[in-house]
Amino acid sequence: MIALLQRVSSAQVSVDNVVLGAIDRGLLIFLCAEPDDREPDIDRFLNRLLDYRIFSDEAGKMNRSVRAIAGSVLLIPQFTLAADTRSGLRPGFSNAASPAVGKQLFDYAWQRLQALHPASACGRFGADMQVALVNDGPATFWLRS
Repeated sequence: MIALLQRVSSAQVSVDNVVLGAIDRGLLIFLCAEPDDREPDIDRFLNRLLDYRIFSDEAGKMNRSVRAIAGSVLLIPQFTLAADTRSGLRPGFSNAASPAVGKQLFDYAWQRLQALHPASACGRFGADMQVALVNDGPATFWLRS
């Protein structure tokens, strides 16, 4: 799994001008499944993301997680995180899970995220989404399981 985390003041995702999900302070997580990913990997990875300490404590240090601040999470499927950009002028996507496997794993991740952190929203796999956000910091982190 690959995740791009952005600490946000607010974020929302829309499809065809219809807002699917919106959050205030919290994490915007772009999530990409890779061919070897399995459901148990997702469980561990989601807990890591929810406990990742990128929010400031009273001393101004990044020492608090989205769980600790009671923040929200917006989960967005993003297969382009697996792009191979090592050569040429066009990215390759063979490093991403197939669309069928990617959808299955994203759906599982969304189900598990709702159970682990109910203050969550998500985008739609395979849709042409518009994501709007206010990055707080800016603070953006790339994680791989």
